[in-house]
Amino acid sequence: MSPLRIVIELLFLYALYRLFIADRRRPTVRERPAQQRPPAYHDELVEDPVCHAYVPKRQAVVLQQGEVSHYFCSEHCREAFRAHQGEKA
Repeated sequence: MSPLRIVIELLFLYALYRLFIADRRRPTVRERPAQQRPPAYHDELVEDPVCHAYVPKRQAVVLQQGEVSHYFCSEHCREAFRAHQGEKA
């Protein structure tokens, strides 16, 4: 047997090992415990009534008017909204 043939056969056996045995030992995503999975964050996007930008609700600047909440991307947009509301009144 030539040394090249031995090397090729060893590579073939190693590839078979990796395909059938090594992959079974690694846990899949479904098998991992919940504490090891990255947390899923879901946040609602709200539209700024001034500049019409979409902002995650948790990060938005809020203006409460009675029972209605208005969400803004920045303090500047909130103040522009207040000024516009003052002009209407």
